[in-house]
Amino acid sequence: MVTGTMTAKPDLPREAGLTPFEAERVRALAGREPNPLEWAMFGAMWSEHCAYKHSRPLLRSLPSRGPRVAVGPGENAGAVDLGDGLLCVFKVESHNHPSAVEPNQGAATGVGGILRDVFAMGARPVALLNALFFGDPSEARTRRYVSGVVGGIGSYGNCVGIPDVAGHVSFEPCYAGNPLVNAMCVGLVRRERLRFANSARPGSAVYLVGSDTGRDGIAGASLLASFELGEGGEEHRPSVQVGNPFLEKLLMEATLELVERDAAEAIQDLGAAGLTCATSEVAARSRAGMRIDVETVPRRAQGMTPYEVMLSESQERMLVVARPGRERDVEDVFRRWELHGVRIGTVTDDGMLTVTSAGEVVATLEPRWLADDAPEYDVRAWAEAPDPAGGGAAEPTVRTEGAPLQKVGLELLELLACPAVASRRVLYRTYDQMVGTDTVLGPGADAGVLRMKGRRDGVAVCIDAQPRVAAIDPFVGAASAVAEALRNLVCVGATPLAITDCLNLGNPERPAGAWQLERTVAGVKAACEALGVPVVSGNVSLYNATRGRDIWPTAVIGAVGHLADVASHIPVTSGRRGDAVLLAGSAAVSLGASAYGARLGMHEGPVAIDLALEARLHRFVLAAHAAGLVRAAHDRSEGGLAVALAELALRDGVGMRVTLPAVRGIDRRVALFGEGPSGVVLVVDPAHADALRVIAEAEGVPLWTLGAIGGDLLEVAPVLGVPVASLADAHGHGLARTLGREA
Repeated sequence: MVTGTMTAKPDLPREAGLTPFEAERVRALAGREPNPLEWAMFGAMWSEHCAYKHSRPLLRSLPSRGPRVAVGPGENAGAVDLGDGLLCVFKVESHNHPSAVEPNQGAATGVGGILRDVFAMGARPVALLNALFFGDPSEARTRRYVSGVVGGIGSYGNCVGIPDVAGHVSFEPCYAGNPLVNAMCVGLVRRERLRFANSARPGSAVYLVGSDTGRDGIAGASLLASFELGEGGEEHRPSVQVGNPFLEKLLMEATLELVERDAAEAIQDLGAAGLTCATSEVAARSRAGMRIDVETVPRRAQGMTPYEVMLSESQERMLVVARPGRERDVEDVFRRWELHGVRIGTVTDDGMLTVTSAGEVVATLEPRWLADDAPEYDVRAWAEAPDPAGGGAAEPTVRTEGAPLQKVGLELLELLACPAVASRRVLYRTYDQMVGTDTVLGPGADAGVLRMKGRRDGVAVCIDAQPRVAAIDPFVGAASAVAEALRNLVCVGATPLAITDCLNLGNPERPAGAWQLERTVAGVKAACEALGVPVVSGNVSLYNATRGRDIWPTAVIGAVGHLADVASHIPVTSGRRGDAVLLAGSAAVSLGASAYGARLGMHEGPVAIDLALEARLHRFVLAAHAAGLVRAAHDRSEGGLAVALAELALRDGVGMRVTLPAVRGIDRRVALFGEGPSGVVLVVDPAHADALRVIAEAEGVPLWTLGAIGGDLLEVAPVLGVPVASLADAHGHGLARTLGREA
């Protein structure tokens, strides 16, 4: 019997973040009135952040199986098979609300959490990526966010010693008060060392390992990450977790040593909802019970209550279930790494999660009630597309009628220097990109490429998003994000294997938010099916809104690809003088959702994507690369064809002379600066051009010859001619100048 069971105060369920309907469901499951701690445990585990109440029914529709899938959704991270017994483990997660409250620690602990998700699987992390979304970089508030977030990511990843190899950054007004911080980690593990959280057995000892437990981040999952910012005042902003990357490094090494010794039968990261989440999920997945004593938990603060211990989200902690007879190994490993390795309980066969304190039972609940039985809401029942005239997620279209246009060359320089297009080097130079000595291609390439010591093959990774497109049509925006991520893998010569997604949206309880969520998931699903890749892990972050105004629907896609020979990747080069420059794919572009259009106050549809053409384009580029025909490849994305050509020229500082593809009805500025999916610029030896056309024709991919590499100008005849040095200055220093920094 639970000590302290009482008639609850009427506001206890509300304070835990539960609706009246959910409170009645809790009472029905428990068959009694929960006590305050139990209400808090339900509130944390049934929060949107943990339970995915509004998204889980939709997420089940995503394809998650494939010949290379080793672990799909439901574990700490997903995994794909690289061959010869080696698996690639990866996942992306959000830390949006904590980063909005405290940018440095919010971002840092986001990195720490995603690292733990990967090494909890027994995998050694080998790369970090991030996708960041801020407001206007000329504003002081945005600059504070950028400085804090980038500093937190850099300091944490650098101290742990994991290279940051790729990323995405957007600057749009909708993120001004609600920045997004999505962190991705990639790791490697031998199949026989893969660990799960669903294999705990009755009688096994349960250990809390790593750091001690404090009052930071208490109830963060239920109060901070599952409501809109500004909702309910400061009482809904609990303290953000505080990270210690040096402890994380020790915890990672100790955990991997434990895996190597085969001394653990289950491992679970302590993230959102802390001990409540880890104990209930391990027990529920293992179809067992668990009994823990909170008095045994090492603490960094005096007088902590069972509520605080069970709900604390202190960082750098893991739950480890020891194999029978291997308890001493667990204790010895963590002692040697100078970390806590304290036995806090036992796996039981009674099917209950029992929490004791000072010899008394303070909570007793079935773990599946917490981990599996949260209500699910079908948002399609109230989803409704926003009225374009009434202001949906996208900003209203503004046109500057009759505004004088500058010379096209000056427009290109301004576009290259604008925050949407300019080099992100001023940000990513904060990150260590080469630690570990396995980075072949780092930030600035279409995708990161990693070697694997002792093997010939390699891994390519990237992370992408298309928020301006998604603001107009969430389906097309999400599908375009998947397509862009896979296209970037293809542009370094990698065959896409699988994706992980982080879906960042606004309030799903409003009709427009529900519609955006449904259409975003549908877009990811359609693209994955058409392009032949599964979703093996991911995260959903909802309630990204400030004072009732949602962010744009933002599907962040992390992708992993495989290179049979890492030394034969498509290099980051401009090509050789005399090489042919070609455009493969679609020439159908528009200014409506483009970076160029944004500078004119334009943001409008229609937007579209031809997924069948996108699939053919990927096959064509990979076939051409396999035949040894491709010298360089670059995705046409932000800024359109003109920016893609400029970025190619900037790789080696070599110019080119080209003409625009002849497409009827397309204005020259649209052809230069218009954006659209399914476009790749290729550089090839002229002697290979005919062979390339044969492959393109076989795959049904349009191919235009634009011109040739050479000179010191980017010359688009007869439209513009700009010195490469001027392109380099604008692109290389534009963002730093906007942020008020030295480049």
